[in-house]
Amino acid sequence: MIQFIIFHYFLYLFTPEESFDSYDQDIPGTAYSVAMMPVIGGSFLMGNDDPRHPEEGPAHEVTVNDFWIGKYEITWDQYEAFVYEKAGASTVISDDIRIKFGIDGISGATTPYEDMSFGMGKESFPATNMTQYAALMFCKWLTAKTGIFYRLPTEAEWEYACKAGSQTDYFFGDEEADLQEYASYRKNSDVQYSETGIRMPNPYGLYDILGNVAEWTMDQYSTDFYSGYSGQTNPWLKPVELYPRVLRGGSWRDNAEYCRCNSRKPSEPRWKRRDPQFPKSRWWHTNAPFIGFRIMRPKNVPDAEVLKSFWLEPIDDFN
Repeated sequence: MIQFIIFHYFLYLFTPEESFDSYDQDIPGTAYSVAMMPVIGGSFLMGNDDPRHPEEGPAHEVTVNDFWIGKYEITWDQYEAFVYEKAGASTVISDDIRIKFGIDGISGATTPYEDMSFGMGKESFPATNMTQYAALMFCKWLTAKTGIFYRLPTEAEWEYACKAGSQTDYFFGDEEADLQEYASYRKNSDVQYSETGIRMPNPYGLYDILGNVAEWTMDQYSTDFYSGYSGQTNPWLKPVELYPRVLRGGSWRDNAEYCRCNSRKPSEPRWKRRDPQFPKSRWWHTNAPFIGFRIMRPKNVPDAEVLKSFWLEPIDDFN
């Protein structure tokens, strides 16, 4: 018995923890995968006190835990694997996934009634025009298929990953002229989004974290929530209203001012103005080819009851 205890004690001591390295997440049943990059958590100064952008303040210190985040924005190839797998239907969830991740069901995205790329490119170009709910349901679908928890990043996680330890307007400094090397934005985009990964990454190896398409986060948009953020760990303003919600990073149609690490964008009802349905689609915007998303995975996964809070319920849109 003593030898058994000693053996398992040494086995515990020399058993390595789960590796915290970059990896490619295969999407089962498809030819596609999602490249994930590790981000070691820590404390950082979020936002700024620039009087020209009061919605970005006050600057405040918060802490985030370790996580992986997508190396690239989710592409059309990856997103349409979700859209067209069971369009309009429900994905069957196994009992173990249901219990482990608090997933009761996944509604399939409706098939768009027009080309949501607006002719700017599919395949390895960033998927666009989806609602925040649809982006999160992609994460939920990927979780069910892989048995690994994926979701959208919170504002705090997104900004921490974007800044990559910097305290400047851009992760490379304050010089707007250098942005052309890292981002597709109004000055160099030729009025359309670019294929993912063709420009330089930030120090964490993340491509298009600024520009190309603005990226959904998990948060409700608020101009005064930052005043209560200070000192928090993993802060998240859980949405309770459909509008506005937060996008980050700016897009191909934005000036450099809106492609800074601190810049915040609220969602708007007019992004669905061409949608003839009533209520309007839960899944698609019809006038927002400048929005997309990337996914994240926390290193330490909370229990199923906590996970349920991340699976946001849809809110009907009557705007």
